[in-house]
Amino acid sequence: MLATFAALCVQAADLYQEPLRPQFHFTARQWTTAKVEPKRREEGWLNDPNGLIWLDGEWHLFAQRWARCWIHAVSRDLLHWTELEPGLWDSEAFGTGVQSGTIVLDRENVSGLSPDPARPPLLAFWSGFDNRSQCVSYSLDRGRTWTAHAKNPIFVHPERDPKVFWHGPTRRWIMILYGQDKYHFFSSTNLLDWTRHEGAVENSYECPDFFPFGDRWVLVRGDGAYSVGRFDGLRFTAETPRRRSDYGPNFYATLTWENVPASDGRRIQIAWMREGKYPGMPFSQQLTIPRELTLRDGRLFQSPVRELATLHRREHAVEPVSLSPGRTLALPGSGGLYRIQAEVDIPDGAELVFTLRGAKIRLGDSWARCMDRVAPVSGFLRRVEILVDRASIEIFAQDGEATLSACFLPEGDAMSVTAAKGSAAVRSLRVVELASTWTRRED
Repeated sequence: MLATFAALCVQAADLYQEPLRPQFHFTARQWTTAKVEPKRREEGWLNDPNGLIWLDGEWHLFAQRWARCWIHAVSRDLLHWTELEPGLWDSEAFGTGVQSGTIVLDRENVSGLSPDPARPPLLAFWSGFDNRSQCVSYSLDRGRTWTAHAKNPIFVHPERDPKVFWHGPTRRWIMILYGQDKYHFFSSTNLLDWTRHEGAVENSYECPDFFPFGDRWVLVRGDGAYSVGRFDGLRFTAETPRRRSDYGPNFYATLTWENVPASDGRRIQIAWMREGKYPGMPFSQQLTIPRELTLRDGRLFQSPVRELATLHRREHAVEPVSLSPGRTLALPGSGGLYRIQAEVDIPDGAELVFTLRGAKIRLGDSWARCMDRVAPVSGFLRRVEILVDRASIEIFAQDGEATLSACFLPEGDAMSVTAAKGSAAVRSLRVVELASTWTRRED
């Protein structure tokens, strides 16, 4: 199949220029078909991000086509993506599906899967559609092609979504695997033979992500709920309650990039913006903007990756203004792609209402609301950032203490802010027009 893949690619003059195609959020393309509103498993669909890894200057992004394959894209800046041939395909052997998982770089070739130790392999861990077969595929050419391990499944354990990482203190590879409403821990020294350990994390569901921040570890569940605690290589002990990392209606299956060089040092997350609607479009679903995570007093804070500033074009500064109840201030800007940053003063009981291309974002003294979802913040809400793409809105309240991710269908181009239920003030406001990450090209 792969040998003829490129030759079959659909030639589309308007690829990435379609009216509702997000312009700085990742979406999938079609290769061999030209179909509107693709469904699960069809070209142009995507869901869970998988196998996020940095390697040799490239950010690799894999994502589900609902277990049909892992779609694959690479970027130098986390914004401009080139979609490559899908990385992994399903097979009849394990239930006709290749489900979610992760990728690691086997630096020391402990798996023995590379014939040249100077060329360490990438190993992709994934689950079969039978929800029990845990499998490995490997690549020796920077993720461009993949070979399924001859002895798959390397082990059998219900159910799916393996997250694999290196644990330095115990010098072992660790796998956290979802099964039966729990996260189970396994360890290995060669990435192929795995030992299960006691200490499963109860009441957990799908797509785990697990990573360190200093001497603490953050465990994120499929719905974005996270807790912070300690990990000794065998057992996770939570030290905080479970908190929501995003309050929006379209946020699921988060994952962070691995193997990020120490010179960068960031923990960067992306998530599936599920259940978005794109009528008449040759794609379906999108991912959030990549987000930089920081940990402060046991809470995750999120902000758009710093590379977003490279998309800045014309900037509009709005003078400070106090708005009496019902007064509306029109906001400047054109092009439909925006980064809005504001400092606000909202008394108890009052609201500021941003109307952005038909979508309403309501801000109160200690909360933000969008699509009937409310995100609370600690203390008084003072700062908010809003990203507006052609079919999505992402809100970062109080420096990213709380976020809301939402898909929407724009209605017109007008933007404004209104005081409701009392007077409120805008202390500063900046509207930045953003460039598209897609340029017209011939494939």
